[in-house]
Amino acid sequence: MPDYKGIQGTAVQNFAGDPTNPIIGQVWYNSISGKFRYNEVAPQLGAWSTGGSLNTARQAPGGAGTQTAALGFGGATTVAVTNNESYNGTSWTELNDLNTARVYIGGTGIQTAALAFGGSTVPTLIPLSANNETWNGTSWTEVGDLNTARAIMATAGTNTAALAAGGYGPPGYVANTESWNGSTWTELNDLNTARELAGCGATNTAALGFGGFPPFRSNTETWNGTSWTEVNDLNTARYALAGAGTNTAALAFGGDAPPLTGATESWNGTSWTEVNDLNTARYRISGTGTNTTALAFGGLTPAVTAATEEWDVATRGAWATGSPLNTAREGLAGCGTQTAALAFGGAAPANTGATESYNGTLWSNVASMNTARQVLAGAGTQTAALGFGGATPSVTGATESYNGTSWTSSPNSMNTARYGLGGAGTNTAALGFGGFSTVNTGDNESWNGTSWTELNNLNTARREIGSCGATNTAALAFGGYTTAAVGNNESWNGTTWTELGDLNTSRFGLAGAGTNTAALGFGGLSPTRIANTESWNGTSWSQADELNTARNGLAGVGTNTVSLAFGGATPSVTGATEEYNDPFYDNLTITTT
Repeated sequence: MPDYKGIQGTAVQNFAGDPTNPIIGQVWYNSISGKFRYNEVAPQLGAWSTGGSLNTARQAPGGAGTQTAALGFGGATTVAVTNNESYNGTSWTELNDLNTARVYIGGTGIQTAALAFGGSTVPTLIPLSANNETWNGTSWTEVGDLNTARAIMATAGTNTAALAAGGYGPPGYVANTESWNGSTWTELNDLNTARELAGCGATNTAALGFGGFPPFRSNTETWNGTSWTEVNDLNTARYALAGAGTNTAALAFGGDAPPLTGATESWNGTSWTEVNDLNTARYRISGTGTNTTALAFGGLTPAVTAATEEWDVATRGAWATGSPLNTAREGLAGCGTQTAALAFGGAAPANTGATESYNGTLWSNVASMNTARQVLAGAGTQTAALGFGGATPSVTGATESYNGTSWTSSPNSMNTARYGLGGAGTNTAALGFGGFSTVNTGDNESWNGTSWTELNNLNTARREIGSCGATNTAALAFGGYTTAAVGNNESWNGTTWTELGDLNTSRFGLAGAGTNTAALGFGGLSPTRIANTESWNGTSWSQADELNTARNGLAGVGTNTVSLAFGGATPSVTGATEEYNDPFYDNLTITTT
């Protein structure tokens, strides 16, 4: 809750924009937008991204450690295996194997000090094993066995203080709970519901057990070191899922509902909330980490898989509705900032050269382009812009420059006429890349204020691409269409394009804002219209708050923290405008009496 300065309050300051580092709860007046703003905590959002695959694809391995320092051991291909692998946040490395091959195995601890217990020596569950092995970072050593041989149990704790609860054991599903003290296992109070299940917990005195079978279950129980208590259920009943985190902050993912699911839910100590799904739906999966940085690996899709995914949660901004364009349209271009933007061209539904200027509050009509067109690209600022390429409806390379008052056509068109291209830079130093001429192209051209010069092409030819970049020597190209929507992401350093981490959601007809090291990508077709927004940190894309209006063919300007989205198709053309702020600045209505 905001600290309101002892309730008496403080004077509301006037800023020409927003303050650089507002504190949580701060109120101010933005004299440019004419709005009161309030800084509140942004929503916590998370997404799964693809990590390095296991060397050995398998189902139901054991896991221990963190997202960037994990251990995966045992499991089954067509038979139970002893394989043991270490993950460093990028790739898996083979280490010394378990002594006993097992699948549906329990695991706790960290990458250099883990415990592997129970399981089955065959994928069909019988015979079961009580074997217990400890890992010292180099090799596995046999230690004291479980009292009850079983598989598919909830686990929690470390290699010297572990918990095993429930599972499948003779003569069927059991509720048994056992605690490990580094030497022996001790029987404690049972689960309320006997079943196979998933679980997590940092210690053997505070754990969570959830989901399971029989039948497909959503039951959740919390352990306080003495007894289990029934708490709020999962939203999706399922079995053969995985978990990560603690008994007050957990993540549950994957499983068979049926059908196979990638459903992911976050636990806050009281209830479960649906969050973004795994990219690959599967069951008999393993997981480790926390509810904000987790790792999911292996499983059945229904084929045995080596797929690894990383879950990350970050505080991201949010989209707020702004005043709409005067001319609703799709396939338009834009440039500038959130409070000083320019929108030009597009289809409304006929091709148009309409140009509008945004002051942070309203759009105003200004001089139109000389050549009406759609699916063009833009670069520059509100008062010094460049528009190039597009469809008139024939493909064009026509280039026009805007000086804040009128558009001037250049006698020098692009070398390759095309539409659906990306753009970056300024009105005197721009970059145009990708698009469609007679086929999808990766052509890349640089503008020096007078003419276009051919440079090295994109690695992946595509159209309806997302793009951004403040200069023609540092740009980003993401998403687009080849024969289907793609998530390809490439960075330009002034000489060559380099493939980097893909978007989490493949799409085309999206918009972008920012630079090649700090970008935002939003909207598009995937293949249906989406509101999905992703933030780029120079290494990977993470999920951010969704647009209020799902659409494609929109334009975007600004940075990855303060940006503007406008226009597009929903499928009807729209003039909808949205402002993105991170941190999230709420508009306030001030009432005086």
